[in-house]
Formats: sequence, C-alpha cells, structure tokens
Amino acid sequence: YEVGKQFRNEGIDATHNPEFTTCEFYMAYADYHDLLDMTEQMISKMVLDITGSYVIEYAAIEGDEPVMIDFSPPWRRISMMEGLEQATGKKFPDLKDPSMASFLEEICAEHDIVCGAPRTVARLIDKLVGHFLEDNFVNPTFLCDHPVIMSPLAKWHRSKPGQTERFELFVAGKELCNAYTELNDPRT
Repeated sequence: YEVGKQFRNEGIDATHNPEFTTCEFYMAYADYHDLLDMTEQMISKMVLDITGSYVIEYAAIEGDEPVMIDFSPPWRRISMMEGLEQATGKKFPDLKDPSMASFLEEICAEHDIVCGAPRTVARLIDKLVGHFLEDNFVNPTFLCDHPVIMSPLAKWHRSKPGQTERFELFVAGKELCNAYTELNDPRT
C-alpha cells in the first residue's frame, strides 16, 4: 500500500479538492466485494475507536445545523442505475440504446438539472447521480456498479451487463472512497 499526497487539477470545482491524501493498495485475489467489506470495517472501527461511538455529530461549516451520522455497519449498498430508477420513478433504457441521451436530457430538464457541453450519456448520468443520490447520502452509503462508460479502468461486472465492479463511498454528501476491481484483461 501507499499513503500519499495528491494534486490533480483536471476537475477543480466546489465538490472536488485538487489536493488530497490517498491510501492506495493492490491485493492479489481480492475484488470489489472484498474492498467493500474492508472499507466498511476499517472506517467504522476507526470512528468507533476515535470517538467511542459509531454515531457522530457533524457540521460541514461552523454555524451550520449539525447532522448525526451513523457509521454502524452494515452500510447501505446502492447500485447506481437501480438507484436512479428508484429515485426518478422511471425505467431507464439499456445504456447502449440510442435513445438513452435524449431520455436522460428529458429527466435533467424536468428537474432543472444543468449539464454543460458535451452532454454525453456519461456526463448526464453523473449529473443525475449527483442530484438524486450522492447529495442525499448522510450516513455512509456505497454507490456501486458504475456504467462501463464511466469507469474505463474497472473490470466489467460479472452479472450486470454494461456495468463495472466499482464503488464510491459517500458520507454527508461527500465522496470518501473510490475503488474497483482492477481491469486485468483490456480486451474483455
């Protein structure tokens, strides 16, 4: 493993800090199921050991009304596309369907969600996920099974065509972790 400072300036905005610390590791014979469990165990135990409780009070900005965050395992695991369907109340077409972009644009327009150019399927999905899912996760929640078009280095999901074995962990609307089963055969 390696713990290191990072600086990435390719996507600076109000929700992405270009300077951050990472813990990166590779593990033989482990996949994203193992990483989900390891992440949940490590962070929940860390919160418990540091604070004496799984439940903490958190205020993003001094003076804001604090929220209670419960790190008690097990944490919710939401499949990205299924979560979007549930949140929007709409059945999504297949990701390869030519109508997917216009379908996503209609949902964005219906909810006043702005997506700048280029309005690709991946960018539209990302905007919808931010609006309907990520911003609403207070307690630790794993957002799983990202579409292949959003995860070029992740291995394809073994049981969900068009999706990958990738997850992100969100707490209080903020991304804490991004992990995936590493693509080890770029031809598949």
